[in-house]
Amino acid sequence: MSTVVVGAGIIGVSIAHELRKRGREVTLVDKGEPGMGASFGNMASIAVTEFMPASRPSVWKQIPGWMLDPEGPVRVRPGYMPRLVPWFLRFIAASRPRTLRALEEQGAALCKLALGDTQALLSEIGAGDQLTETGCLSLYTDEAEFKADRDHIEILDRFGFGYEVLGHNAIRDLEPEITTRIGKAVLFPDNRSLKSPHRYVTLLAERFQALGGRIERGDVIGFDRSDRITGVRLKDGQVIPASEIVLCAGAWTGILAALLGEPIPLETERGYHTQIMDPGLSLRHSIIWPARAFMVTPTAGGIRVGGTVEMAGLHAAPDYRRSKVTVRRAREALPNLRVEQATEWMGHRPALPDTVPILSRSARTPGVFYATGHGHLGVTYAATTGRLIGDLVTGARPPIDLHPYRVNRF
Repeated sequence: MSTVVVGAGIIGVSIAHELRKRGREVTLVDKGEPGMGASFGNMASIAVTEFMPASRPSVWKQIPGWMLDPEGPVRVRPGYMPRLVPWFLRFIAASRPRTLRALEEQGAALCKLALGDTQALLSEIGAGDQLTETGCLSLYTDEAEFKADRDHIEILDRFGFGYEVLGHNAIRDLEPEITTRIGKAVLFPDNRSLKSPHRYVTLLAERFQALGGRIERGDVIGFDRSDRITGVRLKDGQVIPASEIVLCAGAWTGILAALLGEPIPLETERGYHTQIMDPGLSLRHSIIWPARAFMVTPTAGGIRVGGTVEMAGLHAAPDYRRSKVTVRRAREALPNLRVEQATEWMGHRPALPDTVPILSRSARTPGVFYATGHGHLGVTYAATTGRLIGDLVTGARPPIDLHPYRVNRF
Protein backbone atom coordinates (compact mmCIF):
# COMPACT_ATOMS: atom_id res chain seq x y z
CA MET A 1 0.00 0.00 0.00
CA SER A 2 1.35 3.41 -1.01
CA THR A 3 0.52 6.27 1.38
CA VAL A 4 1.24 9.96 0.83
CA VAL A 5 1.34 12.20 3.90
CA VAL A 6 0.92 15.88 3.00
CA GLY A 7 2.57 18.20 5.50
CA ALA A 8 5.96 17.78 7.18
CA GLY A 9 5.37 19.49 10.50
CA ILE A 10 5.49 17.53 13.73
CA ILE A 11 2.02 16.07 13.06
CA GLY A 12 2.83 14.87 9.53
CA VAL A 13 6.26 13.51 10.41
CA SER A 14 4.81 11.62 13.37
CA ILE A 15 2.12 10.08 11.15
CA ALA A 16 4.57 9.20 8.37
CA HIS A 17 6.93 7.55 10.87
CA GLU A 18 4.12 5.54 12.44
CA LEU A 19 2.76 4.32 9.10
CA ARG A 20 6.23 3.35 7.90
CA LYS A 21 6.74 1.32 11.08
CA ARG A 22 3.50 -0.49 10.27
CA GLY A 23 4.76 -1.53 6.86
CA ARG A 24 3.24 1.11 4.60
CA GLU A 25 5.25 2.55 1.70
CA VAL A 26 5.15 6.20 2.74
CA THR A 27 6.03 9.43 0.94
CA LEU A 28 6.04 12.61 3.03
CA VAL A 29 5.39 15.74 0.94
CA ASP A 30 5.89 19.39 1.83
CA LYS A 31 6.96 22.50 -0.04
CA GLY A 32 9.49 23.20 2.73
CA GLU A 33 11.92 21.29 4.91
CA PRO A 34 10.45 19.19 7.75
CA GLY A 35 9.59 21.19 10.83
CA MET A 36 10.02 24.68 9.38
CA GLY A 37 6.42 25.87 9.90
CA ALA A 38 4.59 26.13 13.21
CA SER A 39 6.67 23.21 14.49
CA PHE A 40 9.75 25.43 14.34
CA GLY A 41 8.42 28.26 16.48
CA ASN A 42 5.99 26.71 18.95
CA MET A 43 6.49 27.17 22.68
CA ALA A 44 8.10 23.72 23.04
CA SER A 45 5.55 22.57 25.61
CA ILE A 46 3.94 19.17 26.08
CA ALA A 47 0.98 20.93 27.69
CA VAL A 48 -1.20 18.10 28.94
CA THR A 49 -3.26 20.35 31.24
CA GLU A 50 -4.20 22.92 28.58
CA PHE A 51 -7.23 21.27 26.95
CA MET A 52 -9.98 23.67 28.07
CA PRO A 53 -12.11 24.72 25.07
CA ALA A 54 -11.42 28.32 24.12
CA SER A 55 -15.12 28.72 23.32
CA ARG A 56 -16.19 28.79 26.96
CA PRO A 57 -18.25 31.90 27.86
CA SER A 58 -15.62 33.26 30.26
CA VAL A 59 -13.37 33.68 27.21
CA TRP A 60 -15.64 34.78 24.38
CA LYS A 61 -17.45 37.41 26.47
CA GLN A 62 -14.10 39.19 26.81
CA ILE A 63 -13.26 39.06 23.11
CA PRO A 64 -14.99 42.36 22.11
CA GLY A 65 -12.96 44.22 24.72
CA TRP A 66 -9.76 42.45 23.71
CA MET A 67 -10.27 43.36 20.07
CA LEU A 68 -10.51 47.04 20.98
CA ASP A 69 -7.20 46.76 22.83
CA PRO A 70 -4.22 46.72 20.41
CA GLU A 71 -2.22 44.89 23.07
CA GLY A 72 -4.97 42.46 24.07
CA PRO A 73 -4.49 38.68 24.08
CA VAL A 74 -6.68 38.33 20.96
CA ARG A 75 -6.31 40.66 18.00
CA VAL A 76 -8.36 40.59 14.79
CA ARG A 77 -7.18 42.76 11.94
CA PRO A 78 -10.18 44.90 10.91
CA GLY A 79 -9.96 44.00 7.23
CA TYR A 80 -10.14 40.30 8.06
CA MET A 81 -13.22 40.52 10.28
CA PRO A 82 -15.85 39.83 7.55
CA ARG A 83 -14.14 36.57 6.55
CA LEU A 84 -14.00 35.49 10.19
CA VAL A 85 -17.74 35.85 10.92
CA PRO A 86 -18.81 32.27 9.92
CA TRP A 87 -15.96 30.78 11.96
CA PHE A 88 -16.79 32.98 14.94
CA LEU A 89 -20.48 31.97 14.85
CA ARG A 90 -19.40 28.32 15.08
CA PHE A 91 -17.08 29.31 17.93
CA ILE A 92 -20.04 30.80 19.85
CA ALA A 93 -22.16 27.71 19.10
CA ALA A 94 -19.46 25.58 20.75
CA SER A 95 -20.02 27.43 24.03
CA ARG A 96 -23.29 25.67 24.93
CA PRO A 97 -22.85 23.95 28.32
CA ARG A 98 -23.55 20.47 27.02
CA THR A 99 -21.19 20.99 24.06
CA LEU A 100 -18.47 22.35 26.32
CA ARG A 101 -18.59 19.28 28.55
CA ALA A 102 -18.23 17.00 25.54
CA LEU A 103 -15.31 19.06 24.19
CA GLU A 104 -13.60 18.94 27.58
CA GLU A 105 -13.87 15.15 27.59
CA GLN A 106 -12.46 14.94 24.06
CA GLY A 107 -9.49 17.16 24.91
CA ALA A 108 -8.83 15.30 28.16
CA ALA A 109 -8.91 11.94 26.36
CA LEU A 110 -6.07 13.07 24.09
CA CYS A 111 -4.09 14.75 26.85
CA LYS A 112 -4.18 11.65 29.04
CA LEU A 113 -2.29 9.82 26.28
CA ALA A 114 0.00 12.67 25.23
CA LEU A 115 2.89 12.60 27.71
CA GLY A 116 3.31 8.82 27.68
CA ASP A 117 3.11 8.69 23.88
CA THR A 118 5.64 11.51 23.54
CA GLN A 119 8.06 9.87 25.95
CA ALA A 120 7.75 6.55 24.13
CA LEU A 121 8.32 8.12 20.72
CA LEU A 122 11.33 10.14 21.86
CA SER A 123 12.83 7.03 23.45
CA GLU A 124 12.23 5.04 20.26
CA ILE A 125 14.20 7.52 18.15
CA GLY A 126 17.01 7.83 20.71
CA ALA A 127 16.01 11.31 21.82
CA GLY A 128 14.68 10.74 25.33
CA ASP A 129 16.96 13.48 26.63
CA GLN A 130 15.09 16.05 24.53
CA LEU A 131 12.27 16.21 27.11
CA THR A 132 12.80 18.01 30.41
CA GLU A 133 11.93 16.50 33.77
CA THR A 134 10.60 19.78 35.18
CA GLY A 135 7.08 21.09 34.70
CA CYS A 136 5.36 24.43 34.14
CA LEU A 137 4.53 27.18 36.65
CA SER A 138 1.34 29.21 36.27
CA LEU A 139 1.75 32.58 38.01
CA TYR A 140 -0.73 34.73 39.92
CA THR A 141 -0.12 38.09 41.56
CA ASP A 142 -2.76 37.56 44.23
CA GLU A 143 -5.80 35.55 45.26
CA ALA A 144 -8.04 37.47 42.85
CA GLU A 145 -5.96 36.42 39.84
CA PHE A 146 -5.89 32.85 41.10
CA LYS A 147 -9.70 32.77 41.47
CA ALA A 148 -10.09 34.20 37.96
CA ASP A 149 -8.37 31.04 36.69
CA ARG A 150 -10.61 28.71 38.72
CA ASP A 151 -12.13 27.16 35.57
CA HIS A 152 -8.73 25.69 34.77
CA ILE A 153 -8.21 24.17 38.20
CA GLU A 154 -11.74 22.77 38.36
CA ILE A 155 -11.40 20.98 35.03
CA LEU A 156 -8.12 19.41 36.13
CA ASP A 157 -9.80 18.14 39.29
CA ARG A 158 -12.67 16.73 37.27
CA PHE A 159 -10.40 14.71 34.99
CA GLY A 160 -7.75 13.77 37.53
CA PHE A 161 -4.75 15.76 36.26
CA GLY A 162 -2.12 16.55 38.89
CA TYR A 163 -1.01 19.97 40.09
CA GLU A 164 0.40 21.64 43.21
CA VAL A 165 -0.50 25.08 44.58
CA LEU A 166 2.57 26.99 45.76
CA GLY A 167 3.00 30.01 48.00
CA HIS A 168 5.45 32.89 47.81
CA ASN A 169 8.51 31.16 49.29
CA ALA A 170 8.06 27.88 47.43
CA ILE A 171 7.91 29.78 44.11
CA ARG A 172 11.23 31.47 44.78
CA ASP A 173 12.78 28.16 45.86
CA LEU A 174 11.95 26.72 42.43
CA GLU A 175 12.68 29.81 40.32
CA PRO A 176 14.54 32.62 42.11
CA GLU A 177 14.31 34.90 39.06
CA ILE A 178 10.51 35.28 39.32
CA THR A 179 9.45 38.67 40.66
CA THR A 180 8.41 38.96 44.30
CA ARG A 181 5.12 40.44 43.04
CA ILE A 182 3.95 36.88 42.38
CA GLY A 183 2.16 35.64 45.49
CA LYS A 184 0.85 32.29 44.26
CA ALA A 185 1.61 29.75 41.56
CA VAL A 186 0.42 26.36 40.38
CA LEU A 187 2.98 23.75 39.37
CA PHE A 188 1.91 21.39 36.59
CA PRO A 189 4.54 18.64 36.90
CA ASP A 190 3.49 16.80 33.73
CA ASN A 191 3.63 19.86 31.45
CA ARG A 192 7.14 19.15 30.19
CA SER A 193 9.25 21.14 27.72
CA LEU A 194 11.30 20.12 24.70
CA LYS A 195 14.90 21.24 24.54
CA SER A 196 14.30 22.03 20.86
CA PRO A 197 10.97 21.38 19.09
CA HIS A 198 12.63 21.73 15.69
CA ARG A 199 15.23 19.14 16.68
CA TYR A 200 12.40 16.79 17.65
CA VAL A 201 10.95 17.02 14.13
CA THR A 202 14.27 16.61 12.34
CA LEU A 203 15.31 13.60 14.42
CA LEU A 204 11.96 11.96 13.73
CA ALA A 205 12.24 12.73 10.00
CA GLU A 206 15.71 11.17 9.94
CA ARG A 207 14.38 8.07 11.67
CA PHE A 208 11.52 7.87 9.13
CA GLN A 209 14.03 7.96 6.27
CA ALA A 210 16.25 5.39 7.95
CA LEU A 211 13.24 3.06 7.99
CA GLY A 212 12.86 3.49 4.23
CA GLY A 213 10.45 6.42 4.13
CA ARG A 214 10.71 8.97 1.34
CA ILE A 215 10.58 12.78 1.68
CA GLU A 216 9.54 14.78 -1.39
CA ARG A 217 9.79 18.57 -1.74
CA GLY A 218 6.77 19.85 -3.63
CA ASP A 219 3.70 22.09 -3.58
CA VAL A 220 0.47 20.06 -3.67
CA ILE A 221 -2.10 21.59 -6.05
CA GLY A 222 -4.60 18.79 -6.57
CA PHE A 223 -5.53 15.13 -6.43
CA ASP A 224 -6.36 12.30 -8.81
CA ARG A 225 -9.29 10.06 -7.92
CA SER A 226 -11.76 7.61 -9.40
CA ASP A 227 -14.00 5.88 -6.88
CA ARG A 228 -11.18 6.57 -4.37
CA ILE A 229 -7.97 8.58 -4.18
CA THR A 230 -5.28 7.53 -6.68
CA GLY A 231 -2.66 10.27 -6.68
CA VAL A 232 -1.32 13.60 -5.46
CA ARG A 233 -0.51 16.28 -8.04
CA LEU A 234 2.36 18.71 -7.50
CA LYS A 235 2.89 22.15 -8.96
CA ASP A 236 5.88 20.96 -11.01
CA GLY A 237 3.61 18.51 -12.87
CA GLN A 238 4.64 15.39 -10.98
CA VAL A 239 1.93 12.99 -9.84
CA ILE A 240 2.69 10.78 -6.84
CA PRO A 241 0.58 7.59 -6.96
CA ALA A 242 -1.30 6.94 -3.74
CA SER A 243 -3.80 4.42 -2.51
CA GLU A 244 -4.18 6.54 0.63
CA ILE A 245 -3.38 10.11 1.58
CA VAL A 246 -3.25 11.85 4.94
CA LEU A 247 -3.82 15.61 4.87
CA CYS A 248 -2.01 17.24 7.79
CA ALA A 249 -0.67 20.50 6.37
CA GLY A 250 -1.57 22.58 9.40
CA ALA A 251 -3.41 25.80 8.65
CA TRP A 252 -3.25 25.03 4.90
CA THR A 253 -5.21 21.77 5.24
CA GLY A 254 -8.50 23.55 4.66
CA ILE A 255 -7.38 24.64 1.19
CA LEU A 256 -6.51 21.04 0.30
CA ALA A 257 -9.76 19.70 1.73
CA ALA A 258 -11.72 22.17 -0.40
CA LEU A 259 -10.07 20.69 -3.52
CA LEU A 260 -11.71 17.40 -2.54
CA GLY A 261 -15.10 19.03 -2.02
CA GLU A 262 -14.89 18.65 1.75
CA PRO A 263 -14.81 22.13 3.36
CA ILE A 264 -13.40 22.46 6.86
CA PRO A 265 -13.92 25.60 9.02
CA LEU A 266 -10.19 25.96 9.57
CA GLU A 267 -8.61 29.29 10.45
CA THR A 268 -5.12 30.34 11.37
CA GLU A 269 -4.30 31.68 14.81
CA ARG A 270 -1.10 33.52 14.05
CA GLY A 271 1.39 33.06 16.87
CA TYR A 272 4.51 35.09 17.62
CA HIS A 273 7.61 34.40 19.62
CA THR A 274 10.88 36.09 20.53
CA GLN A 275 13.86 33.79 20.91
CA ILE A 276 16.43 35.32 23.28
CA MET A 277 19.84 33.70 23.15
CA ASP A 278 21.46 35.97 25.74
CA PRO A 279 18.75 36.40 28.41
CA GLY A 280 21.07 37.04 31.35
CA LEU A 281 19.28 34.45 33.50
CA SER A 282 18.34 30.79 33.55
CA LEU A 283 15.05 29.00 34.13
CA ARG A 284 14.36 25.35 34.93
CA HIS A 285 10.60 25.51 34.40
CA SER A 286 8.47 27.04 31.71
CA ILE A 287 6.18 29.74 33.08
CA ILE A 288 2.82 31.17 32.11
CA TRP A 289 1.00 34.16 33.54
CA PRO A 290 -2.67 33.81 32.58
CA ALA A 291 -3.60 37.40 33.46
CA ARG A 292 -0.84 38.70 31.17
CA ALA A 293 -1.37 36.13 28.38
CA PHE A 294 2.22 35.07 27.76
CA MET A 295 4.51 32.07 28.19
CA VAL A 296 8.27 31.73 28.67
CA THR A 297 10.08 28.48 27.91
CA PRO A 298 13.78 27.63 28.17
CA THR A 299 14.34 26.02 24.76
CA ALA A 300 16.51 26.03 21.62
CA GLY A 301 19.58 27.16 23.54
CA GLY A 302 17.96 30.24 25.05
CA ILE A 303 14.65 31.53 26.35
CA ARG A 304 11.54 31.78 24.15
CA VAL A 305 8.75 34.26 24.90
CA GLY A 306 5.38 33.90 23.21
CA GLY A 307 1.66 34.23 23.62
CA THR A 308 -1.45 36.06 22.37
CA VAL A 309 -3.47 35.30 19.23
CA GLU A 310 -3.80 37.25 15.99
CA MET A 311 -6.49 36.50 13.41
CA ALA A 312 -5.42 37.88 10.04
CA GLY A 313 -5.36 34.96 7.61
CA LEU A 314 -2.54 33.16 5.88
CA HIS A 315 -1.11 35.96 3.76
CA ALA A 316 -0.96 39.21 5.78
CA ALA A 317 2.48 40.48 6.77
CA PRO A 318 3.59 39.85 10.36
CA ASP A 319 2.96 42.51 12.99
CA TYR A 320 5.92 42.12 15.31
CA ARG A 321 4.46 44.57 17.80
CA ARG A 322 2.75 41.44 19.12
CA SER A 323 6.15 39.97 20.03
CA LYS A 324 7.24 43.14 21.77
CA VAL A 325 4.12 43.15 23.94
CA THR A 326 4.80 39.65 25.27
CA VAL A 327 8.47 40.43 25.91
CA ARG A 328 7.49 43.51 27.89
CA ARG A 329 5.10 41.42 29.96
CA ALA A 330 7.70 38.69 30.44
CA ARG A 331 10.02 41.27 31.97
CA GLU A 332 7.33 42.00 34.56
CA ALA A 333 7.64 38.39 35.69
CA LEU A 334 11.41 38.19 35.21
CA PRO A 335 12.89 41.60 36.14
CA ASN A 336 16.44 40.51 35.27
CA LEU A 337 15.55 39.33 31.78
CA ARG A 338 17.97 40.75 29.23
CA VAL A 339 16.76 40.89 25.63
CA GLU A 340 19.97 40.45 23.65
CA GLN A 341 20.75 38.30 20.61
CA ALA A 342 17.00 38.09 20.03
CA THR A 343 15.03 37.11 16.93
CA GLU A 344 11.29 37.43 16.23
CA TRP A 345 9.12 34.85 14.49
CA MET A 346 5.52 34.43 13.34
CA GLY A 347 3.79 31.17 12.43
CA HIS A 348 0.34 29.75 11.69
CA ARG A 349 -1.52 27.52 14.14
CA PRO A 350 -4.44 25.59 12.58
CA ALA A 351 -7.56 26.59 14.54
CA LEU A 352 -10.99 24.96 14.52
CA PRO A 353 -13.91 26.77 16.18
CA ASP A 354 -14.43 24.06 18.82
CA THR A 355 -10.65 23.76 19.52
CA VAL A 356 -10.68 19.96 19.17
CA PRO A 357 -8.66 18.49 16.27
CA ILE A 358 -9.96 16.54 13.31
CA LEU A 359 -8.62 12.97 13.38
CA SER A 360 -10.72 11.28 10.78
CA ARG A 361 -11.18 9.44 7.54
CA SER A 362 -12.86 11.48 4.81
CA ALA A 363 -16.65 11.44 4.71
CA ARG A 364 -16.54 11.83 0.90
CA THR A 365 -13.47 10.22 -0.65
CA PRO A 366 -12.27 6.71 0.24
CA GLY A 367 -8.57 6.59 0.99
CA VAL A 368 -8.39 10.16 2.36
CA PHE A 369 -7.65 10.89 6.03
CA TYR A 370 -7.34 14.14 7.96
CA ALA A 371 -5.23 15.20 10.94
CA THR A 372 -5.55 18.92 11.51
CA GLY A 373 -6.82 21.68 13.79
CA HIS A 374 -4.53 20.96 16.74
CA GLY A 375 -4.34 24.68 17.57
CA HIS A 376 -1.93 25.40 20.42
CA LEU A 377 -1.40 21.68 21.11
CA GLY A 378 0.30 20.42 17.96
CA VAL A 379 3.51 19.31 19.61
CA THR A 380 1.52 18.03 22.60
CA TYR A 381 -0.74 15.81 20.52
CA ALA A 382 1.76 14.83 17.81
CA ALA A 383 2.86 11.40 19.05
CA THR A 384 -0.71 10.48 19.98
CA THR A 385 -2.01 11.69 16.62
CA GLY A 386 0.56 9.54 14.84
CA ARG A 387 -0.65 6.48 16.74
CA LEU A 388 -4.36 7.22 16.21
CA ILE A 389 -4.06 7.95 12.49
CA GLY A 390 -1.90 4.83 12.18
CA ASP A 391 -4.81 2.87 13.65
CA LEU A 392 -7.34 4.52 11.32
CA VAL A 393 -5.31 3.92 8.17
CA THR A 394 -4.41 0.32 8.96
CA GLY A 395 -7.78 -0.65 10.38
CA ALA A 396 -6.54 -1.28 13.92
CA ARG A 397 -8.72 -0.44 16.90
CA PRO A 398 -7.69 2.92 18.41
CA PRO A 399 -7.42 3.32 22.21
CA ILE A 400 -10.15 6.00 22.25
CA ASP A 401 -13.38 6.55 20.32
CA LEU A 402 -12.52 8.75 17.32
CA HIS A 403 -16.11 9.54 16.34
CA PRO A 404 -16.08 12.93 18.14
CA TYR A 405 -13.05 14.01 16.06
CA ARG A 406 -14.72 13.31 12.69
CA VAL A 407 -14.27 15.71 9.79
CA ASN A 408 -17.99 16.22 9.15
CA ARG A 409 -19.00 17.15 12.70
CA PHE A 410 -19.58 20.82 11.88
